[in-house]
Amino acid sequence: MRVVMIFTFLLNFCLTFAQETSEDKEKEALAASIEANNYVYEGNTELLSDDFVEAEVAYRKAIAKDDANVTAKYNLANAYYKEEKLAEAHRRYVQAAKTATNKQEKHSAFHNMGNIFMKTKEYEKAVEAYKNALRNDPNDDETRYNYALAKELLKKQQQQNQNQDQKKDQENKQDQNKDNKDKDKDNKEKEGDKEEDENKDDQKENDQEGDKEDDKEGDKKEDKNKNDQGDEEEKKDKEDENKGGEQPKDQQQQPQRLSPQQLKNLLEAMNNEEKKVQDKINAKKAKGVKVKAEKDW
Repeated sequence: MRVVMIFTFLLNFCLTFAQETSEDKEKEALAASIEANNYVYEGNTELLSDDFVEAEVAYRKAIAKDDANVTAKYNLANAYYKEEKLAEAHRRYVQAAKTATNKQEKHSAFHNMGNIFMKTKEYEKAVEAYKNALRNDPNDDETRYNYALAKELLKKQQQQNQNQDQKKDQENKQDQNKDNKDKDKDNKEKEGDKEEDENKDDQKENDQEGDKEDDKEGDKKEDKNKNDQGDEEEKKDKEDENKGGEQPKDQQQQPQRLSPQQLKNLLEAMNNEEKKVQDKINAKKAKGVKVKAEKDW
């Protein structure tokens, strides 16, 4: 019985402590929410005064006090958007959309995300952001207009990208064709140089063969000249021999037929010549005869 009483006491104590702890947490959460709202108010005031730095500090304090404060995140995102700090603004709008507890808060966060993507010309992301905004509020005219505009700009962007890709492909093909032509030209030049070198080698060989042929021809001419010289010397020797003897057959005078008168004249001339010769002989004989003289003692 005493054990049961002790157990009952302990159970009641725990329940009372837990109830007090839960109430304390609720009180702390409520106090943090109130303090966060005060910082949001302060941030809004600073933002209206164009003091971005102080507004940013106030909104950050509000989020630190109450992470579930959607207004603090959304307003801080708006402050970044105004300062053209689009990356930070997008991050805070994403946090606001995740923390949002109703469709209107989600709609505002996604709508402004779409505006950021329109500024950065990321039209495909803008289309998705506006689409999410319309899911939460399909009756917002501004969102519907921006959604239609984003789709049109996306279509033009895709067409431009396609044209640029085609142009780039065409330029690449032209560059490839040019490279191929340059390679063909280089190959032709190399082949031409190779052929020229081969022709030079062939010409060199031909020149060497020609020199050999010239040498052979020169040797032949030299041998021929020697032979011709020998033939001329032999011919000259024969001519010298013929001078002292008979003339060569091709130089012998052919007999001519004389008329009777010419024969008669020739005969008389021969007789006269013979007489002259005989007279000379007789004169020599008479003159050469020795006469023996007698001594006159």
